[in-house]
Amino acid sequence: MSALQALSAWPLRRWIAAAVASAGSFVLLGIPTAMIPNPVFARKIEAPAWTYPSLVVTALLAGLLLASYVRASGRAAGEDGERLDEASPEEARSFTVGGLLTFFAIGCPTCNKLVLIALGSSGAITWFEPVQPVLAVAGIGVLVWALHRRLTSEVACRVPAGRGQASG
Repeated sequence: MSALQALSAWPLRRWIAAAVASAGSFVLLGIPTAMIPNPVFARKIEAPAWTYPSLVVTALLAGLLLASYVRASGRAAGEDGERLDEASPEEARSFTVGGLLTFFAIGCPTCNKLVLIALGSSGAITWFEPVQPVLAVAGIGVLVWALHRRLTSEVACRVPAGRGQASG
């Protein structure tokens, strides 16, 4: 079964979770990067046009990825031998990396303290700002890869090959 087929089989509770998680991701990324105007954070450099679609796509992917951990059934964990659905360390790492790459991509290059310490304000504009679209594409790519792995493993999980075949 493909990832799209897995998505089409999602119950309403997962779609609601995806919508809530996407909205939450949008706010969590948009406020500190000042993509959403707010009184706490401000941008010194206007956000380029490509950052808005990057923010929206990242929020949607993050919402779908987070919703994939919502139980598909209404049963409690452990009933009928069903295991609790938890993120593996690799899945958690890819989700974190994808989100952080996008966060650095859409943020103001001269507002990022780490970039300013490493490169200074002129270096942030000269060296970091041109790399930001690449970071956005990389972050979205990591999230797409993580979501694809997650969705395709919902219906078929990989089983490591045994060292020896059992004889019968």
